[in-house]
Amino acid sequence: MAGEPRLVACKGADKKGAGEMPQAGTEQVEQYLSKLEHPLKAEIEEVRRIVLAADDRLTEHVKWNAPSFCVDGEDRITMNLRGRDSFLLVFHRGAKAKQDGFEFRDDTGLMAWAAADRATVKLGDMNDVQEKRERLAQAVVNWIEASI
Repeated sequence: MAGEPRLVACKGADKKGAGEMPQAGTEQVEQYLSKLEHPLKAEIEEVRRIVLAADDRLTEHVKWNAPSFCVDGEDRITMNLRGRDSFLLVFHRGAKAKQDGFEFRDDTGLMAWAAADRATVKLGDMNDVQEKRERLAQAVVNWIEASI
C-alpha cells in the first residue's frame, strides 16, 4: 500500500558502519535521515517521498552512505549526497555497469548519462525539486519499468 513503510531488505544493505541502525528498510533510512546534517535535508526528504510514491514495488535501505531504492532486492536508484549545494539521484542497474544491450530513452530531459545503463539527475533547492517533481516521478516510473 502506498504511504506505508516498506520493510523488505535490499540485497547488499549496508551492515558495515551501520552502528545502531537497523540492518535494512524504511526504519534504517528514517534513522539515517534523522541524523543527517545536510543543507538540503528538506529537499532530500522530499525527493525520497517522490521516488517512493512513484512505484509501490520500491523498497529502500542505506547503501554507500545514502538512501538507495530497490525493486525485488536489486538497487535501481541511489542518492549521492556529497554535494552541499546540490545532490544527485543515480539511476542504475546495480553496483556495476552491465554490457547487455540495455537501452533507455529519457523523455523527461532530466538525465545526464554516465554509461548506457547509468544516469544522474541533479537536484538543488526546493524550487528546483518542485519544478522537476512530475518529470522526476515519470523518470522513476520509466526507469523501473525498463530496468527490471
